[in-house]
Amino acid sequence: MTDKEILMIHGTSYKKMTKEILSASDLIGRIGDTNRAIGIKPNLVSPSDASYGATTHPEVAAGIIEYLQEHGCRHIVMMEGSWVGDKTEDSAEVCGFIRLSKAYNVPFIDTQKEKAHAHECGGMELEICDCVQSVDFLINVPVLKGHCQTRITCALKNMKGLIPNREKRRFHSIGLHKPIAHLGLGIHQDFIVVDNICGDLDFEDGGNPVPMNRVWTAADPVLCDAYVCHMLNYEKKDVPYIGIAEELGVGCGDWRQAVVCNCNEKTEELHIPRNRKIIALEDAVDEVDSCSACYGYLIPALDRLKQEGVLDKLDTKIAIGQGYRGKTGTLGIGHCTKKFDCHLEGCPPTEEQIYAFLKEYLEKSKNAF
Repeated sequence: MTDKEILMIHGTSYKKMTKEILSASDLIGRIGDTNRAIGIKPNLVSPSDASYGATTHPEVAAGIIEYLQEHGCRHIVMMEGSWVGDKTEDSAEVCGFIRLSKAYNVPFIDTQKEKAHAHECGGMELEICDCVQSVDFLINVPVLKGHCQTRITCALKNMKGLIPNREKRRFHSIGLHKPIAHLGLGIHQDFIVVDNICGDLDFEDGGNPVPMNRVWTAADPVLCDAYVCHMLNYEKKDVPYIGIAEELGVGCGDWRQAVVCNCNEKTEELHIPRNRKIIALEDAVDEVDSCSACYGYLIPALDRLKQEGVLDKLDTKIAIGQGYRGKTGTLGIGHCTKKFDCHLEGCPPTEEQIYAFLKEYLEKSKNAF
């Protein structure tokens, strides 16, 4: 498998498929010395079952571990940190990764509890969890899905789980795209196994899974994300961190250079609509430096209100994000907007809390006329 290749396999026996595509990709050949320390980085953004469309399927991780152990690799760890607002230990339990850890005797490192140190990353100093330095070969296992703030999330953005919560907050305060791209220099991905089974193509926290029943492998995270961008009907300019990472030399950002190979009979392609929910809902929001969880809970709540036909009663934009700290306004979501006339406390408030709060606000607005 070359760095320009993206291999795909289709089916519903996820562990078996994963082992087959790893064999076709000659992962063990890329690793070389089986005594190397190998890290597996899934996406466990929040405590939700993989069928919800947000988190890595445990069967994919199980397939990776079995493949490695069957080829003599014994120094394997899993490492991940959920988004700010949820505890990794809860996500690992709900998503089945504590069970995997016990079944295969593979340690699970909660990066929310790890020490971290600053590293020079192509002109940006970024904090990275110490456990990253302890592995010789990193296997990234992202979920192919949409994202409320960056349009897509896959290989490059999944590395955010390997930085401490304080750094995640800082990423949002300085703008997500540049630090995500520079993190690609600070954390080298040696191999990528993409969970393209049923990711939510709009929301990073899931809720609207789109069954595609595919697993990909790739070696270039930038090319991988560029191809995802193309597949979801976005231009590269719509996801700026791809172009920035390409300029930094992290990888190739031209999806047309990808050599896509199918390892088994190709099933009918799913039609992916060009108009996405998040784009239609963003007009209701004034967002400045919001954290992923806070914004990620707001957008699905707005979608629910839109489906109920009440969102059009909104008479002001909803403020959200760290940029509103100490400021006043009309309607705000989260602790950062605590000085607003009407605000919902929480860091972050949940989707259900946001939904109920905004529905009550809209009902009061309706009755005022």
